[in-house]
Amino acid sequence: MSKQSSSSTWAITLFCIGVFMAALDNGIISAALTTINSSFDVSANWGAWGVTIYTLGLAISIPIVGKISDRYGRRKLFLVEIALFGLGSLLVALSPSFEFYLISRFIQAMGGGGIFIIGSSHVLSTFPVEKQGKALGMLGGMNGIGAILGPNLGSMILDLTGNWHYLFLINVPIAIVLVVLGYFKIQETKEPSVGKLDFIGTILLSLAVLSIMYGLTNIEGVSLIDSLLTVDVYGFLLAGIILFALLIFYNRSLEKRNGDPILPVGLLVRPTYLLTLLVGALSGALLAGMIYIPSFSEQVLGVAAENSGYWMTPLALASGIGAGLGGALVDKKGPILAVFLSGLITAIGFVLFPTWIEVEWQFVISSCIAGLGMGILLGAPLNILATERLENNKGSALAGLSLARQIGMTIAPTIYAGFIVRGFNQIPDLFKSDFGTILKDNMEAADLSPEAMQVFQQVVRTVSADASSGSTDYSNLLNQIQDPTLKDVIQSSVDQITHIAAQDGYGGLFYSTVVIAVLVLVLAIILKPIRKKSLRDIV
Repeated sequence: MSKQSSSSTWAITLFCIGVFMAALDNGIISAALTTINSSFDVSANWGAWGVTIYTLGLAISIPIVGKISDRYGRRKLFLVEIALFGLGSLLVALSPSFEFYLISRFIQAMGGGGIFIIGSSHVLSTFPVEKQGKALGMLGGMNGIGAILGPNLGSMILDLTGNWHYLFLINVPIAIVLVVLGYFKIQETKEPSVGKLDFIGTILLSLAVLSIMYGLTNIEGVSLIDSLLTVDVYGFLLAGIILFALLIFYNRSLEKRNGDPILPVGLLVRPTYLLTLLVGALSGALLAGMIYIPSFSEQVLGVAAENSGYWMTPLALASGIGAGLGGALVDKKGPILAVFLSGLITAIGFVLFPTWIEVEWQFVISSCIAGLGMGILLGAPLNILATERLENNKGSALAGLSLARQIGMTIAPTIYAGFIVRGFNQIPDLFKSDFGTILKDNMEAADLSPEAMQVFQQVVRTVSADASSGSTDYSNLLNQIQDPTLKDVIQSSVDQITHIAAQDGYGGLFYSTVVIAVLVLVLAIILKPIRKKSLRDIV
């Protein structure tokens, strides 16, 4: 093996481990939120800031790291990012107070936000064109698998140790090894820069991103329109848009003075890049949809809560395979076909959830199809489209793409949760309209004594009265029933109503992901002639 080949192998291996570690931590905390909140004696609303602050930190660090890695060197920034992430992880684990914990989570995010971008831009700068797709596919696969397996692995570590601190301490030795090996094994790469670092633009960009992302996190899916009209949403979104407009104006004037702006305005006038950003945001929305698959398996298929996370494994494995296939496809056929196939396969996979799945083996097949389609999109095709024919600013271009994906991942869960909540809000109406029929059918199928049938008549009257008043809590009623067969019949009838509500709520969620996947497919068709024209103009 040549020295160059050995260096490339080491680099992609270390980048993949770093990307996986950072992506894993984005979801691993969800398994321990309740435990962490209890340890700091804070409410669930305050505890959610452990996730929110990490998201905001990622959003701020992504565009900045993308730019300065181009300027100061990708190996150097990789080592800094990993060190920051490891330090943040250690501080989170040792946090003496909730305030210290939040600050530590922000430090973590500032370290984890740029690892995927640095790794991708290093690949694009050092790997031959015919091997870039495969390498980017590996990075994308690690990114997707890490994000998907985060909650599952978090639950497993918490079950084994009984201590949430180990969720973060585990990152420290890995970070130390990555820093040491990265220093010796990764080749330094950077792009020529002009002028001083754009500090004013950096501040404007940070404030704009922070404002927009904070506004997005305040949106409520159940009352979407009403929440958009609150100051905490429209005020911050408007402020972010104004700051972003000022940034573009300032960076345009800086470019005219031969400066080196934090946000190259030239990127934003490229139609191919703008459409790629849109596909990136949609890919983030699709990735967010996968977060709800464990709760779907629990509430619709009846999988035990403690086992629901493990049902993410087929999807995660398929996603990794898809990322590898997507990279190979890009190397052989180009990125547009990969994007098209990703949208098509993902749409097929997600449409099976509300229309076909009734038992576990169907769930596994559908998860594998959706994961395969999603995996194709995660790594190579969008990174190639975002940086194609760019001599400079590859890191900035990838940062914009990652930020767009992060925005999609922030907005989508709010919308998805709205579908689920609206589904379960139908339960009182379902009890009024369907419970009597369901209960009667189940009673007729059961072998009940005459005494139980008399109790049944009382149950029907009680249920009708409670449903009219909006009450659906039948625990006291069930406790009063002595006949075990009758109790099972009533409980199964109640469960059927809940199941119908869950199916409806998750149906809305998955149909929306199908629409998003179809939009990805359509954008691939639109991108083909635009990209072809762009490449022809450059040549």
